[in-house]
Amino acid sequence: MSAHRLAHRLTCLLASLLFAWTLCAPAAAQERVEQYGVHEVVLKGKDAGNPFIDLELTATFTRGGESFTPEGFYDGDGTYRVRFMPPSAGQWTYVTHSNHPDLDGKKGAFTVVKGANRGPVRVANTHHFAHADGTPFLPFGTTIYEWAFQPEAQKLETLATLKKAPFNKARMLAVPPYKPGYLDGPGKLTDFPFVGTARDNFDFSRFNPAYFRSLERDVKRLSDLGIQVDLILFRPYDKGQWGFDTTSDAVNQRFVRYMVARFAAFQNIWWSLANENSYIRHLTDEDFDRYFQIVRKYDPYNHLRSIHNADRIYDYNKPWVTHVSLQYYNAVKVFGVSPMLRDMYRKPIVHDEINYEGNSPSRWGQLSGEELTRRFWVALVGGAYATHGEVLDSGKARGWIAGGGHLAGTSPERIGFLRKIVETGPKGGLAPIDQLFVMNAAGQAGEYYLYYFGDDRPTEFPFVLPVKALRKGMKFRADIIDTWNMTVTPVPDTFEIGEPPRYRVADVDSRVIRLPGKPYMALRIQRVGEMPKTAPKPAPGAIVEEEL
Repeated sequence: MSAHRLAHRLTCLLASLLFAWTLCAPAAAQERVEQYGVHEVVLKGKDAGNPFIDLELTATFTRGGESFTPEGFYDGDGTYRVRFMPPSAGQWTYVTHSNHPDLDGKKGAFTVVKGANRGPVRVANTHHFAHADGTPFLPFGTTIYEWAFQPEAQKLETLATLKKAPFNKARMLAVPPYKPGYLDGPGKLTDFPFVGTARDNFDFSRFNPAYFRSLERDVKRLSDLGIQVDLILFRPYDKGQWGFDTTSDAVNQRFVRYMVARFAAFQNIWWSLANENSYIRHLTDEDFDRYFQIVRKYDPYNHLRSIHNADRIYDYNKPWVTHVSLQYYNAVKVFGVSPMLRDMYRKPIVHDEINYEGNSPSRWGQLSGEELTRRFWVALVGGAYATHGEVLDSGKARGWIAGGGHLAGTSPERIGFLRKIVETGPKGGLAPIDQLFVMNAAGQAGEYYLYYFGDDRPTEFPFVLPVKALRKGMKFRADIIDTWNMTVTPVPDTFEIGEPPRYRVADVDSRVIRLPGKPYMALRIQRVGEMPKTAPKPAPGAIVEEEL
């Protein structure tokens, strides 16, 4: 081959490689985002007029047959943002839509890769929860209403406490309540949700982006700890001062949409429409119906939605409510109420306020650690969930539930012990075993039984189980659990059941389990060995439990 022809071929080859590199280079330079992470489209534009009222901004994100169109928002200083939480890996493209010409028609692409994110939590198996990837989520929550409004040193102390605590969900306010301590001194607030510093100069037509950026940082920091944020949008605690709890319907609707635009792309968000909603006297249930529907319409990811009641319980049967967030203390004082609520609502039941461990002069903050722990157990063996709170004097007004800091109570460690027990149980969560007659047991019929005896002090437990899902020859092992001293003691015997009769079936040798006669004891019974091959034949005329 002549030198001329060789040079020509090399030139062509280099040109081809350069062309191929040119085609591939933009893709290689694309931003890489983790699945269920946050991709943010940032745009610069004019801020003439009032962008919080006049702006229309969305972006359509597309991958194959998947398409999402979240709203954008104004973030101050001529900066506009649209946030997206990609639910699947691969290449995504987007195009913006706006009534502002300098924000409209902007296009781009980015690559989504699989990572450790499990996605937002949603309802699973009717009464329980799971992440979007199917991983079960069992909420063991706590309450830190005003943590986001504390000095940075206290926030860091709270984060350090939560890192070691057993809680994976936190209830917190999105808007601060009025308190004199927020007006002056070390706890003085300098940023508020709206532009201004006091009721006489708040501009309720303009949000304050700096305030929301701080709140976002706190939500992200909780996400880094694996904590879901039950973010409370409205609350009744201004006492005529700031006026955040008396804003008009138009302001409220703008606020809800702005919150959804800013926060819906975070995987750890739960929407709580209000705390003690019926104490917000100028808003009716119909108003909250409307706000629920705004959240449902503008949140593309279908985050969980509920509302926390006061003296009037909201109708949790409404289709836009995903789960029950209940403040009704008596529901966890006794066995049997949670199973009834499950049947009423056919949704997960979360007892989000069951009184608090504390020494408060208020009657809602006077529980002992033993009693708060007992209420957690009553909720869990009823197939429901519960939320912790503490108001022990820690040098800060109202202690942990207000501003976080450190935990001083005796219940958190025991709640963590309960969490470990439940998480090693049935993956789909606990369900009442025989809620009509056996109020204190939950699990999975035929496989797993968790009995809790509360204040009772039994000295023995005859090995007798409700008949549902049992077969002759099934074998079981048991553990005696001291829920306060946090010990698990295996029972040395293996129990075998006989021919199941109509309602309950006993060990073939009528054996009993000896118990210590102390309060706060539990019993875990788990099936062992292989499943017997033959199922029981119902006795003539017998009625099985499922048909009762």
